[in-house]
Amino acid sequence: MTPSITPPRQPRGAERGPHTPHQSQPAGRNGRFRRAWATTAAVLLLAPALLTPPDAAPLAILAALTTVVSLLSWPIRRYDLAHVAAGTALLSLITDLAYLGPPNLVALWLPFETVALLVLLGRAVRQVPGSRVGLVGGLTGAAAVLLPLRFTLHAPHTGLKESIFVAALAFFPAACAAGVGLYLRSLDTRRAHAVALARREQRLEVARDLHDFVAHEVTGIVLEVQAAQFTDPPPATSTTNAPNPPHLQPQHQERHQERQEQHRALLERIEQAGLRALESMDRTVAALRTAESHERSDAKEGSAGNESPPNGNEPPPTRPHGLTDLPELVDRFSSMTPAEVTLELTELSCTDTGTRTGTRTGTGTGTGTGTHSLTREAEDTAYRVVLEALTNVRRHAPRADRVEVFVGGTADHTLKISVTNTAGRATSARSLRQGGGTGLAALAERVSALGGTLEAGPHANGKGWHVRCLLPTPPTR
Repeated sequence: MTPSITPPRQPRGAERGPHTPHQSQPAGRNGRFRRAWATTAAVLLLAPALLTPPDAAPLAILAALTTVVSLLSWPIRRYDLAHVAAGTALLSLITDLAYLGPPNLVALWLPFETVALLVLLGRAVRQVPGSRVGLVGGLTGAAAVLLPLRFTLHAPHTGLKESIFVAALAFFPAACAAGVGLYLRSLDTRRAHAVALARREQRLEVARDLHDFVAHEVTGIVLEVQAAQFTDPPPATSTTNAPNPPHLQPQHQERHQERQEQHRALLERIEQAGLRALESMDRTVAALRTAESHERSDAKEGSAGNESPPNGNEPPPTRPHGLTDLPELVDRFSSMTPAEVTLELTELSCTDTGTRTGTRTGTGTGTGTGTHSLTREAEDTAYRVVLEALTNVRRHAPRADRVEVFVGGTADHTLKISVTNTAGRATSARSLRQGGGTGLAALAERVSALGGTLEAGPHANGKGWHVRCLLPTPPTR
């Protein structure tokens, strides 16, 4: 069965790098602006060819073509920057060797074609993908460096020495153009990597919240429905106090049995729908977490040439929880389970201990804990550890007799979180859910990033389960 939540399909161009919808109109205006400039430059470069001998036509056409290619935004239809840059560079190199016209005509278009080749070299180094940038950049750079040979090889008073000297001089602007392209390419790569990393962190945050909070509540709904299946619906009462006639009592019993069967069938459908929702959430969480590799590959390929900034419309981070939210969490849990649930919160300075006890009726007393020396990340992590442990009790030990939650400080400035439960009576196979298993692993990474430790396993006697977490805290002053 496929997950009920599927990510939106991205447009074809979105795979190459970050893109934001609000940038489509500026990109279109930029493309029209570039086309206007390219058309104007081509007309100005081709116009002098009307006043010169026919031998100058290839020079004018090549200068106009190089200028247009360096100004336009690529790709256009099936042609991308790599193809047009390599083709233009090859035409320039062929013209250097095959031109047999008057050398003085070369000087008319040589400066414009040189500038266009340098611009094209910088764009190619910046935007062409890594697998082809070496070939395209080498051809374009060679065309820019060897362009003066079109004059020196055919002039009567120049020779090999002059050609080498001029080519050496042309190497420096070509090297500068390639250096600028490499620098901009590195900036684009870092920007794309930062955007991909931010998206990955948001995706993982959504996955954690979906696993920690939504699955927690849906599991509670499923357990309530499973419990309701063991209770019969109340018998139907008559609108009057008069007893039913004897000949109607069998019909009344049949209707009551039919309502009971419908009641059980309805509860079974709700239970199955809840279990399917949990399975879909498990698969969605797995899909969100496995997208990390795709984000990293996109950042590496990426998008050198994409100048799109990160999307400013991304949702803000979810609200972090703290230790002060634990009593409410334990109260909700205790109201949905027959187990005796106790919560003990102690001050981080190991003084002023308070205990909170929750039962199924929701009663309990207690005091909070001082959290002035905990960071927000540490408090949120401690809350998530308790939430994950209670969720696992719901899933794997719904008939546990006792659940104990302890959160408090130790003498060595460490926050200790402990959740233990007894095994209870045997649990029916249908109440156990396959899948999941990523909550504790993700929490272990989160705890390790804060310098703490997390361990979970069965009791020594094999009758119960425990989760223990230690988080370092700065010493209070």
